Amino acid sequence: MSLDGLSLSILIQELHHQLIGGRIDKIFQPDKNTLLLWIRQPQETCKLFISVAAENPRIYMTKDVPDNPAVPPAFCMLLRKHLESGRIGQMTQQGLDRIIIIDIDVRAEQGTITTKQLIIELMGKHSNIIFVHNDIILDSIKRVNIYMSRQRQVLPGRPYLLPPGQERLNLFDISAGEVVSQLVTQHQNTVLTKALIYTVNGMGPVSAKEIVWRAGLPEKLLVNALDEADKQSLIQTIAEFTAVLKSAAAEPTVAISEQSELLAIAAFPLEHVKNAKQVPFSSMSSAVEYTEALKGPRKRPAKEALHKLLLAELSRLQRKKGLLEAELTEALQADSYRLFADTLMIYLHDIPNQATQVTLPDLFNDNNEKQILIPLDPLLSPLVNAQTYYTKYNKLQRRQQMTQQQLQQCMQELTYLESVLFTLEAADSPNDLEEIKQELVTSGYLQLKVKPRKQAAQPSFKPRQLVIDGITILIGRNNRQNDWVTFKQARPDDVWLHTKDIPGSHVIIRLSEPEIPEKVLHIAAQCAAWFSKARTSSSVPVDYTRRRNVKKPSGAQPGFVTYEHQRTLHITPDKSLFESLIETE
Repeated sequence: MSLDGLSLSILIQELHHQLIGGRIDKIFQPDKNTLLLWIRQPQETCKLFISVAAENPRIYMTKDVPDNPAVPPAFCMLLRKHLESGRIGQMTQQGLDRIIIIDIDVRAEQGTITTKQLIIELMGKHSNIIFVHNDIILDSIKRVNIYMSRQRQVLPGRPYLLPPGQERLNLFDISAGEVVSQLVTQHQNTVLTKALIYTVNGMGPVSAKEIVWRAGLPEKLLVNALDEADKQSLIQTIAEFTAVLKSAAAEPTVAISEQSELLAIAAFPLEHVKNAKQVPFSSMSSAVEYTEALKGPRKRPAKEALHKLLLAELSRLQRKKGLLEAELTEALQADSYRLFADTLMIYLHDIPNQATQVTLPDLFNDNNEKQILIPLDPLLSPLVNAQTYYTKYNKLQRRQQMTQQQLQQCMQELTYLESVLFTLEAADSPNDLEEIKQELVTSGYLQLKVKPRKQAAQPSFKPRQLVIDGITILIGRNNRQNDWVTFKQARPDDVWLHTKDIPGSHVIIRLSEPEIPEKVLHIAAQCAAWFSKARTSSSVPVDYTRRRNVKKPSGAQPGFVTYEHQRTLHITPDKSLFESLIETE
C-alpha cells in the first residue's frame, strides 16, 4: 500500500532535513527495481532505500542491508561514476505528485560544482528512477521506448519531461473554500470521496475517506446531496487537515488488523478505519519501514525466477511421468497379444473367414476348460489376424523396454530437480543463487543470453564448516558443493552422510583415526538431517558409510551418487543445536 502525495510530502520533508549536506558514500542496486544509497553524515551513515517495484513503490530510511549481486548492474555503475562523493543539495516534491527530486552537487572535471538529479517517480507500474543532468536524461533504472509509451519515452539523451496528468488543485496553494466550490461545480453526480481524489492533487483514497469521516459525512454521499451545513463542515475539515500538513506537525500512523495485516498508512491518525489497531510512529520513514516488516522477508526477483523455472520443470516432468506410466501399463499387455497370436495359429483352420471375434480354448493355461475371447478384423484372414497380433506384440515389447528406460530417466530427473529446489529454498545469499543458476545452466535447464564464462572447477563459495573436538565437518550448500566436498575434499577413509532418499546436503567427517567418535557422528547426522528437505520431520533416516563406498555414475547430474555398505541412523533435528554450532557464512 503506497503513500499518497499528501503523506509523501511529510516523508520528503523528513528526508530533506535528515540528508541535506550528506555525502554519498556508496551506491548499491540489489535488484532491477531497487537502489540503496549510503549517505555519510557527521557521526552516522544513513541508508536510503528506494524501490520502484510496480506492486509497491516506496522510499524510506533503513537499517537493513539487502544482499547485492556479485556484478553491479550498468545503471548502478553509472551512478557510482557520477554521484559517489557527491553531496545532497536538497530533496523536493513536484507539487504534491508522487515525484521526488534529489539534487546532488558533484565536482566537475574542471573543479567546478555542478548539480545532477535523481528523479524518483513512485507511480505504480510507471514508477522509475531517472538520472538527469541539465534536464537531459543520462539513464534510468527502467528505460521506456516508443513501443512501451507513445506519450513519453525515458531514454538516454532525451529531455526529461514530467509525466502527463490532469491539472488538479494544490491544497497548499488555495483555500478549502475553493476546493469545495470546484467539487460542487465539476463533480455533481460523483461520490464525495472520489470527487476529492479527482479535484485535489496528491490526494489518495485514504486521505479522502479520512476527510469525509472527520466532516461527519457518509462515505457514499454524492456531491449534489451536500447541503450548506455539509459544505461548511467539509470546508472546516479540509482547512484543519491542510494546516496540520503545512506545519509538518504530522502524526504518522499505520492501521493494522487483528491478524497484523496492513490496512492503511498515512501522516495522520486514521479515524475512519474501523476495527483496526492504530500504531503511531515518530516519523513517516519508520512507519513505511514498519509496513515492510509486516510483509515478511523481501523475496529476491532472481530467486523467484529460478523458483518459477524449477516448478515449471517439475510440473512438466510429473506430467511426463504420468504419460509414461500409462504407456508402460499398455505395453505390459504385450503378452496377451502373443497369447492371441499363438492360439490363432493353433486353431487356424477352425476359424471362419470374416469373423469379428472367436472363442477358443486357452491351451497355455493349466485349466483346459478356460476359454479366451479374441477380437478379429473381419476384412483380414485368420492368418493375417495372427500376424497382426505378432506385430503388435513385438512393437509393445520394444516400447516396454524403451518406456521403462525413459521412466527411469524421468524419475532421476525429478529427484535431481527436487534437490535443486530444496537448495534454492535454503539459499540465503546472492552467491548461493549464482551457484544454483550456474548449475542449471550447466545442466541445460537455463540458457543465458550472454555466453557464460568457463565454469571454475572449484565452487566460488565455500561449503559450511564446523569443528567438533578438533574434527572438521564439511556440509555442501548445493549440488555442486556436494560433489566438491565428496569427491575433491574427502579422503577414502572419511565418513560420508546423507539423508536416505531425501534431498539434502552431503556431509563429510574428516577423520584422522579409524574410529568414529560417537559425539561427532551424532552431530554430523544432525547436520545431514537439518540441511535436508526433512528438517521439520522426526526420526529422519540418515545413511553413513566410508567415502570409498560412494560412487558417481558416469554422466550423472550434479549431486547424484550411489553408495553401499551403509548404516542408518534415525535423527530428529534439534534446532537449538544449530543455533549454537552453525554459523552461516
